[in-house]
Amino acid sequence: MKAEDSATDSSAIAVSGGRAGIRGDDPAGIRDDAPAGVRGDGPKGDHDGDHDGGPARRPDDTPAPQAPQAPSAPRIGTVLAVLGVAAFSLTFPATAWALTGLGPWSVTTCRVVLAALIAGGAMAALRVPVPDRRHWPGLLVVAAGVVVGFPLLTTLALQTSTTSHAAVVVGLLPLTTAAFSAVRTGVRPSRVFWAAALAGAAVVIVFAVQQSGGALTTGDLYLFGALVACAAGYTEGGRLAGHMPGWQVIGWALVGCLPLSLPGAVFALLGEDIHLDGRTVAGLLWLAAGSQFVGLVVWYRGMAAIGVARASQLQLAQPLLTLVWSVLLLGETLTPAAPIAAVAVLVCIGVTQRARVPAGANRDNRP
Repeated sequence: MKAEDSATDSSAIAVSGGRAGIRGDDPAGIRDDAPAGVRGDGPKGDHDGDHDGGPARRPDDTPAPQAPQAPSAPRIGTVLAVLGVAAFSLTFPATAWALTGLGPWSVTTCRVVLAALIAGGAMAALRVPVPDRRHWPGLLVVAAGVVVGFPLLTTLALQTSTTSHAAVVVGLLPLTTAAFSAVRTGVRPSRVFWAAALAGAAVVIVFAVQQSGGALTTGDLYLFGALVACAAGYTEGGRLAGHMPGWQVIGWALVGCLPLSLPGAVFALLGEDIHLDGRTVAGLLWLAAGSQFVGLVVWYRGMAAIGVARASQLQLAQPLLTLVWSVLLLGETLTPAAPIAAVAVLVCIGVTQRARVPAGANRDNRP
């Protein structure tokens, strides 16, 4: 291809990670009229099919060089991850509300259908291209973990477990996600990080045992299964967020589930009792729009910015936030141990955020 042909490409101005420049994939500042091979973006048409505004991929599928992150990027990533945690903290109370008028299968399938319609409408309006086929296995893991597995298993658990108890058990999710991330991406956080993560998990376990009287229930088994499913989905979604915007990661996972979730919702609504009221509708709408879509959008964006392992530890605060919502929205009783657990968990979060994580952690999302 001639250099002048490439220079007229409409994608000559690119934005990557919120930074606009001469070329988003050209940290060295090479001119746009340089030959395609010099610019490092390959011949026209060699993009990997994502067209997500990120750096163009070279023909050998090696990630293009990226400019160093701006000093504010980690802070922004942390804020986005915290917003995701805040959204997730309302998931269990919203599920409890939705279950007052719908069955567990109706809640699970309807939330997926509604979230898929929101995501699909946004992608259609913006004409987002279909991801490259090499990303679909990862998207299927996201769909199985955070679109189907976690919502279904936690909904079944909440039929027998209280919201506060379920929230505390799911407090093991940060440690589970960090472990999945270490295996999947090869990133090895420091011993201080793991010590703080284990300490936070221990606080959560002790709190859960204290609340339940030391006995595990069927609901706990559902919750432990949900932990594994969600951790796998979070890890894979965080990896994919290095290749496409976070909202497209969860968007395509939701849309990919629509052929199954739509007929599933029809059968569930026909087979289960339905008693709709304001609380049921409000709970279902939050699950679809807040927990299933918006929360995951900012969460995956945050993980892409600060790394899966570091972001996952922010979720140590999620059970404590959920406990507050369970008191305010559901009238459940907060035990005296909750403030003590809250302080201990916050200390653990602070340590994990300051602990050393390998430099590649923020870019551990490359296949």
